[in-house]
Amino acid sequence: MTPNLNSSDNLFVANLTSVSLEKLVKSKLEVLFQQQNEAQVELNGLYNVVMEQVERPLIEIALRAYNGNQVKTAQLLGINRNTLKKKIDNYKIRVKKLNS
Repeated sequence: MTPNLNSSDNLFVANLTSVSLEKLVKSKLEVLFQQQNEAQVELNGLYNVVMEQVERPLIEIALRAYNGNQVKTAQLLGINRNTLKKKIDNYKIRVKKLNS
């Protein structure tokens, strides 16, 4: 049987700079739901899993961009600094600051 190459599968080899984050996430979720259907299993807590897998790297990269400065990182993300601190603690993100 020939594999069905739908648009979601083609994103794997697409130029990632020309594919939106929304399309990449949608593609991954479509595959996940298809696998869930095929395996006939129930997914529970999917929202929290997806949010963590997007939010954690976003915070890590933003912190790195601002050399660990939480005030500037929170401003970039559009969240309160205390909220950022809670998320850093929750995800156990190590904040590294470079010496000046």
